[in-house]
Amino acid sequence: MSDDTLLDRALIRLEEAASHLQIDPDVIEKLKYPRETTKTRLMIRMDDGSRKSFLAWRCRYDDTRGPTKGGIRFHPDASIEEVETLAFWMTFKCAVMNLPYGGGKGAVRVDPHQLSKSEVERLSRAYVQAFARIIGPDRDIPAPDVYTNAMIMGWMADEYGQIVGQVSPAVITGKPIALGGSLGRNDATARGGFYLVRHLARELGLDRAHTVAIQGFGNAGQFYALLSAADGNKIVAVSDSTGAIHRPEGLDVTRLVAGKEAGRKVADMAAELGAKAIDPAALIAVEADLLVPAALEDMIDGDNAGSIKARVVLELANGPVTPDADKILAQRGVTVLPDILANAGGVTVSYFEWVQNRQGYYWDLDEIHQRLLKIVEREGRAIWSIAAERKVSMRSAAYIHALGRLATAIEAHGTQPFFVS
Repeated sequence: MSDDTLLDRALIRLEEAASHLQIDPDVIEKLKYPRETTKTRLMIRMDDGSRKSFLAWRCRYDDTRGPTKGGIRFHPDASIEEVETLAFWMTFKCAVMNLPYGGGKGAVRVDPHQLSKSEVERLSRAYVQAFARIIGPDRDIPAPDVYTNAMIMGWMADEYGQIVGQVSPAVITGKPIALGGSLGRNDATARGGFYLVRHLARELGLDRAHTVAIQGFGNAGQFYALLSAADGNKIVAVSDSTGAIHRPEGLDVTRLVAGKEAGRKVADMAAELGAKAIDPAALIAVEADLLVPAALEDMIDGDNAGSIKARVVLELANGPVTPDADKILAQRGVTVLPDILANAGGVTVSYFEWVQNRQGYYWDLDEIHQRLLKIVEREGRAIWSIAAERKVSMRSAAYIHALGRLATAIEAHGTQPFFVS
């Protein structure tokens, strides 16, 4: 691994996309650095009466196209580099889907499993107290991310409302339905990826009955498995943070998800599902038509990319494939459906939630699914066409597509030739 930071490696995608477009240098200068990153320490009272502090960040990367948007994660390995990189990706993800947002992200360096529920609530409210001047319905709109959920978003929205003196549901998305959340948000990330694969199935060489391996069986992985299996595909392998199982004939997804909801690990269910327990690291090498990395960043790198047998990789996680791995997969003819398109269903339905909060009128589930389907198919088709016309990867095409929109917005404020002509 080089000394480059995660953000340095992400910026490679920006430079590569810019090489395909006539982009004014002003645009690259604006997108190379985050607009603002705020760091603070959250001090909370623990259940035993002691006080403890936790490092926290909020990054607003770029707001040219609208208020910044992005999740808040609670994770023991959270860092400023990770937060800024995720905010960069969100900037491009929102532009890919043509949402009127820029990119943001937040994090607290904490292992929430070591805290009681009351301590998690105090930490969540402390985050909003610290960043109340940064977030806002027209400025920066957080959402759930790793180890945060709808209830945490509800606490945060409530705290913000108390600070500003009025109920403000549009400040945060991913809230409980009863507190202004949107129908369809729970499976939106997986559903967007599922719609994309189904729409491009013929071009990708995926039959209607294809085999799928899922790395990371959390929220997105479980919903993808359910949607794909219901559409007639076989889920042949899944992994969680503790183990993996493989069954070439296909797994009983309903029983698997029920076991996870009951708090069980996938490896513990191997025998009853007629599956074989395998090393989690071996999951990406199983025989499957489609590989779905749905865990964390950098899970597929230069060392293991060569072992992938799937013909298509759907990035439900953020940044699961490194630039080195991208090159290897491209050489081997593996199509990677990139995160900024493949997992953008989540932010798209978050946008729907924000719109519904602001207008005080809520849509039914079918309308949300239809609106998501329309956007995914429109942008997925546009990016597929760019990739074919320019003979570039789907990732490069997605960045070219997004950068074109960002450049148009940045150039609308005037660039160097305008001011010196």
